[in-house]
Amino acid sequence: MEQQSTLPELLYIYDAYCGWCYGMSTVVQRVEREFAGRLTVGVLSGGMLTKEEVGPIGLDWEERAGYLQQVEQVAGVQFGNAYRQLGQEGSYIQHSEPPARALHVFRQLDPEGRAVDFAHDIQQALFAHGQNLNDVATYEALIQAYGLNAEEFRRQFFLPATATTVQQEFAAVNRIGVQGFPTSILRVGAQGYVLSRGYQPYAAFVQGLEQALQQAQE
Repeated sequence: MEQQSTLPELLYIYDAYCGWCYGMSTVVQRVEREFAGRLTVGVLSGGMLTKEEVGPIGLDWEERAGYLQQVEQVAGVQFGNAYRQLGQEGSYIQHSEPPARALHVFRQLDPEGRAVDFAHDIQQALFAHGQNLNDVATYEALIQAYGLNAEEFRRQFFLPATATTVQQEFAAVNRIGVQGFPTSILRVGAQGYVLSRGYQPYAAFVQGLEQALQQAQE
């Protein structure tokens, strides 16, 4: 169940297929730990690869492979050989909706608000281990660590209502005006502060976050 809170909310907008989000997720995980009691953290799927953008990984693999090393060096994450082999083979279909479905269902079933951790688990499944994000079995394996019911997860994953809600989530992100991933927004009541567009290391991100929190109190 998604929790309600009067604390400020850090809204992390990501996509499972976004390489820079793979690095940023570790920053947001740390923020969630370090700022516990001062803010809550929510994560939304942006829908980077939908409609005409859905297609084989091989279509843009040469371009994508070119920045993997940069992400590794800057963000400190690792792209595994299994993922690189997936890209080189080229036929794997990239589609943002299945991992967004998984994240949505996880938020409904998890009473402890661990969506940021699960979002990163999804990315590790792909980027570190080359697993298929179009297959519900990938997520059923991931949720075992959270003690959630795999049968109920699968049932909700395939509900038409889940697909509808995910499309609404993509549309909501678009209405916010998000033009790239990752994007981080601090929400304090009715006010919103854009903290980052793109990856930021922890120290720089926290500096901006502290400033925004202070500004919101004035």
